[in-house]
Parts: sequence; C-alpha cells; structure tokens
Amino acid sequence: MAPRFNFLLHAFLCLALATTSFSLSPKFYDNLCPQALPAIKRIVEAAVHREPRMGASLLRLHFHDCFVNGCDGSLLLDSTSAFETEKNARGNFNSVRGFEVVDQIKAEVDRVCGRPVVSCADILVVAARDSVLALGGPTWKVRLGRRDSTTASRTLADSVLPSASMDLPALINNFKNQGLNKRDLVALSGGHTIGLSQCVIFRNRIYNATSIDPAFAKERRATCPRTGGNTNLAPFDPTPARFDTAYFKNLVKERGLLTSDQALFSGGSTDKLVETYSKNPDAFWVDFGKSMIRMGNIKPLTGKQGQIRVNCRKVN
Repeated sequence: MAPRFNFLLHAFLCLALATTSFSLSPKFYDNLCPQALPAIKRIVEAAVHREPRMGASLLRLHFHDCFVNGCDGSLLLDSTSAFETEKNARGNFNSVRGFEVVDQIKAEVDRVCGRPVVSCADILVVAARDSVLALGGPTWKVRLGRRDSTTASRTLADSVLPSASMDLPALINNFKNQGLNKRDLVALSGGHTIGLSQCVIFRNRIYNATSIDPAFAKERRATCPRTGGNTNLAPFDPTPARFDTAYFKNLVKERGLLTSDQALFSGGSTDKLVETYSKNPDAFWVDFGKSMIRMGNIKPLTGKQGQIRVNCRKVN
C-alpha cells in the first residue's frame, strides 16, 4: 500500500506544482521570498520621494512592456546582434525612463532573496502598483509568477503601442487587440493623472486642435513653441505628483494635453465614464486597480517558459 500511496502523493504534488506554476497568484513569493515585495516597495518609495515624476515613469514601463507581446520584461532588454531593443520604438525612444531604478530593485531583491527568484517582469508589475500608492493612489493585489522573455521586438512595439495622436475608434481598437475593453481604456488612461509629457508629443494639439480650451492652449504654448523646445515638459493635469481625478476634470473642460487624452471626452461612447470618474474618485480607483490586474494578465510567461533574468537588461 505504501508504494501506491507514495505514487499518488507524488502525482498530487506534481499536479499542484504544475497548477501553481502556470497561474499567477498574489501569494507567489510568500514562501519563495517573503522579503521581495517589501524590498521593491522601499526602493520605489525612495525613488518617487527623490523625484515624483519617477512614479509615472515606472507605471509607464509596465504599460509599454505589457502591450508588446505580453508582460514579459522585454522592454528592459538592450539591443543584441539577435534583436533591436524596444526602447528604440517610436512610442519609447527618448521617453521611456526609470531603467536605473529597475536595476536597483533587481539588485536589492536578489540580495534579500539570496538568488534570482523574482523576474524583471514581476518587478515592473509591483513597481507600477507601488508607484501609484506612493503618489497617494489606490492599491490592489498584484498577481505574480511571471517569467522573463529571452527576446524583444522593436517592430512589434512600433505597430502595437498606442500613439498620442489616436482618435477614439483607434484607441478602442488598440486596447481591444490586447483583450482590454473601453472601461479599461478610460481607467488606464487615468494613469496620466501623474507625470509629464514632452512638447513634441502635444505640440500639434495645442496649435491646431479645435476641441481645446483656448486659455489652456495659450498656457501650454508658453513653454512649447512651434519650433524647438521638443523636450520641454508639461503636466497632464494641474497635480502631476498626486494620483487623483484632476486628469478627468481636465478632459471635461477640454484641457486634455494629448489628442488621445481628449479623444476620451469628445462626444463619443466614453464621455459618460470620464464624467463619472471626474466626480467619483472611488469609482476611478476601483476600476483602475481592476484594469491594472487585467493588463498585468496579458500573455504572461509562466512555469518553465522564459527565464528569471540575472540582469534585467540582458538574457542570461
């Protein structure tokens, strides 16, 4: 009887391992390395305290990683002879930032865990959540257990990352291609309640758009001339270091900074949701957390897929 019992026990354990390794879970590191998440939080809080803009930068890294072949840390990889980095893609070049903070987190997490057990992909997910929290926003239970990709694709990044010039139908379609709906689109766009944008990205809107508050356009033109000043920064809303609903209040007043921001409140199917979020912070916070979880679930590598990188910038 004993051998049969041992066999059944072994079979059960294998099945349990298979099940847990292929599904993301908030408890993934509870036994593997309970110090991991507190270590990430410490470094994110310090980085955001030093420079509040870093919170938005870390949130954006997660977003731009997930939209290109899933949340697999591919955005962090530098170019090799085999592929060109996604950092050079149109939506990323000279704008994605925060890689040094990710390196710092990785070094610290590997130190406290004693070995590389936390993936770079999971670091991005947790850092995004902790950034929002550090700037006064909501928290949510992140699901973990992703593994890192062994390749990247600048070409794919060029074709799938949403652009600042997109209208509402293009944005809805872009998110739909990722398995995300209109509510996800509006909630996740609300991430623009923190951070800044470069003049080159919003210049066309402030000089040529008709659906823009004239006083707001004038204000933005003061630091974004028709020519030159491409990297001059402007906030998406009046409180760029606070995760609040000012972004949506701006949209209702036609003070959206990017064309893709104002597209969410332009007489289309998302107007009502923008109005709801502008008046109800709780509704926004709840939906933002849900949508972040949904985005974090895009095509993760789990189990024996991919690897746990030792250095987030290169394949092992």
